[in-house]
Amino acid sequence: MKTSSRSLRIVNAALPLREERALFTLSAEDGVWTAVERQEGATVSSPETTPLDGWSGEMPPAGNSLRLDAGGLAVLPAFVDAHMHLDKAFSLPKVGNVTGTLEEAVRSYAAAVPNFSKDELKARMMRAALQAISYGSTTLRTHLDFHVRHGREVAMRTIEAALEVKEALAPYATIQLFPMLPYFDLTEEALDTAAEALRMGVTGLGGAPHLSPEPEPDIDRVFGLAERYGCPIDLHADESDNPSVRTAAYIARKTLDYGWSGRVTAGHLCSLAAMADEDAQPIIALLAEAGVGAVTLPGANLYLQGRHDRFPVRRGVTRVKELLAAGVQLAAASDNIHDPFHPFGRGDLLLIGLVTAYAAHMGSPADIREALRMITTYPAAVVGVRGGIEPGLDADFVVLDAATPEELLTMLPERRWVWRRGRCLRAPAPRAEWSGCALRAYWADACERVSFREERG
Repeated sequence: MKTSSRSLRIVNAALPLREERALFTLSAEDGVWTAVERQEGATVSSPETTPLDGWSGEMPPAGNSLRLDAGGLAVLPAFVDAHMHLDKAFSLPKVGNVTGTLEEAVRSYAAAVPNFSKDELKARMMRAALQAISYGSTTLRTHLDFHVRHGREVAMRTIEAALEVKEALAPYATIQLFPMLPYFDLTEEALDTAAEALRMGVTGLGGAPHLSPEPEPDIDRVFGLAERYGCPIDLHADESDNPSVRTAAYIARKTLDYGWSGRVTAGHLCSLAAMADEDAQPIIALLAEAGVGAVTLPGANLYLQGRHDRFPVRRGVTRVKELLAAGVQLAAASDNIHDPFHPFGRGDLLLIGLVTAYAAHMGSPADIREALRMITTYPAAVVGVRGGIEPGLDADFVVLDAATPEELLTMLPERRWVWRRGRCLRAPAPRAEWSGCALRAYWADACERVSFREERG
């Protein structure tokens, strides 16, 4: 028996990544966009239309419609965090990093893994995932430590916790799981345990083969297992300041050999930033030819890279503009949150977009819009979901208390309305007001006189 449908209509919405200085009417039915219509100027709200700012977030019963007035606020496709480590998140109090180096982080966390209970892992994953969702991310791809050398039970403990979090949060986010196959000893036992994880329901296979003493044979094994199970691959690649570390090129060639365009992702790619143009450009061209998706992790890599340099210090963020210019699908993602690899971060991709713009010198109007695409539509393509505000796509989106791309990255508005499949997951509290009468008057007058919101004809 078909349940009653629920319709959504939003007027006066700004779509800054589609067309600026215009407003749109957005319509959805049962969580799917049905129409995106350009308005001729602002629409005067009807009595049955509720201003979005001030709306409680309560959804009407099935069979009823919801009519909202966005009031010119920006609507973006929901954020897609294409590279996280949910299992490591918030582990810093237990696993420190005195030197701040990647090497110490790897050693310290690997040694601590056997002491983490399944419940602790699950709680940390849940907290990090919910925090990311609250900021507007409704698709998360997380890498998972897979320490088979500590025994099958230790490795599978993380997998079981992640699968339970994925199931619990399924109404609110799509969570993809990629166990990181060990780079130090990729044995048949490790491959068999990874195959078991795939049968249990993880999404694909990950790893960090550039750390292996024999990266190419390890990459071969990963591709062989992925082919057997028909699953995607997402590898940490060349997270190094050493320009001679070039596993990305081999990954691209294997992708071409297997005909797996669109099914392989390479994250970090820091060594591209350390090598000369004449060495980097052929690798970038090969990644583009193979259809390998890429992910930059600017927060963590600005923190980790260059630790062994005397001045000038390399900063490690990959060649963002060059990858984009070559046609590589490039995402910007969170990576680690409050753990020995990165003591900061909060799972807010708008903040990551700003850090990307800083790190890659992306300040022109076109660059700012690319930075926003790197947290919305580009990562959707990288992880294999259909993201956007177009008829036929899921109505996953975020409305932000801002109007233009410049304002979004200037203000990083905390007030956001997060939607998944036409259902509001988060509606913010009203704007904070100055408590003193005189200050409130000054603030109101300043906001009226100086506004980012331009008049739209």
